Amino acid sequence: MITEVAGLLTGGGDIVSVIIQFAISAIFVLFLFYGQRFQTRIMLREVESHLRRLNLIRDDGRKMAIETIKEIGKPKGNPAERVDQFLEYIAITPQSMDPSGIVWKLEHVLDVRDVRFKDEVKLMAPEADETQLNNLENTLEAAMALNMIYKVIRHFYLLGKKTNSLYVIMQIQMVLPIIMKQAEAYAHALRAFASGQPIGDGAGALVAAKLMQGYETKEIAKDVVAATVPIDGRTAYVLKAKGPGGNVGKPGDGIRKIIEEKKGNISTIIMIDAALKLEGEAPGEVAEGVGAAIGGPGVEQFKIEDAIVKHKIPVNAIIVKEDLGDAVSPMRKEVFDAVDPVIKRIKRLLLERTKKGDNVIIAGIGNTIGIGQ
Repeated sequence: MITEVAGLLTGGGDIVSVIIQFAISAIFVLFLFYGQRFQTRIMLREVESHLRRLNLIRDDGRKMAIETIKEIGKPKGNPAERVDQFLEYIAITPQSMDPSGIVWKLEHVLDVRDVRFKDEVKLMAPEADETQLNNLENTLEAAMALNMIYKVIRHFYLLGKKTNSLYVIMQIQMVLPIIMKQAEAYAHALRAFASGQPIGDGAGALVAAKLMQGYETKEIAKDVVAATVPIDGRTAYVLKAKGPGGNVGKPGDGIRKIIEEKKGNISTIIMIDAALKLEGEAPGEVAEGVGAAIGGPGVEQFKIEDAIVKHKIPVNAIIVKEDLGDAVSPMRKEVFDAVDPVIKRIKRLLLERTKKGDNVIIAGIGNTIGIGQ
């Protein structure tokens, strides 16, 4: 460049090409030293736009929860302050440094949390019945999830802005599409819970409800009902969460109680649940396997596995595939249509894996909102 400038000064060379070359060199030097800052600013603006969207979703969820409580619960005062307190509620997991007994400690914390939630909802909605209380609790939990998502994104945004660190803001910017998808899913879930509509996660509960239709049910564990159903010469003990309120119950306790009552005389257990699908898989697709098909923090799965290992009872799993949005949103037609194919697979498994006169357990796992028994 120095040679060209010298040539220009002596009357040779092209002044336009020299200016262009100089500009390119200046831009290169500028990006060499300040490129990371430019990239950080661009990422911050992208996160900021999503943060504004999350704030709107969170506020809509809060507003919907308050309006639903006013409509159903008929509170004397404005429940807004109590709802805001609920949205900030935390549950501290037990110490796991010594893992012995951690499951029972975790269950105790979850039980206390559940009781506390129900008490809070009763205070906010004194006129609501049991089903409505369960639905309102689910509505508030969805609003709580939206509030937490917003606060986490805001935390990383402000931290990245404060430190001007590319690597801090990059962490949240890379996963923003997935987080926004989760937020949209919880927004749909909130509407479903507020109106008491069945959701995709209730696929297993819907299968159990269809099998036990017309048979007497009884509550065998906390928020879990069961019916004795004859299927192809076998005696099936079909259980699900107690509906039609938003409930998942304690199916682990229910399965364990049936096993104890029959003194381990159970030929097989079939569990039906919704499961997250991979991209490219169709919603409502049915798959089979083995093991305890149940999500959550792991307490109920532990109980089931602990009960079956003592008596060497095989566990078969049937899952209905759906993504997170399908699982917490109003039940899609594809998921609803999967119920009959699942029942066909259950009957085939019974014919292939058991014989006439055997006792079997069929457990429909999932949130039973909008699904009776």
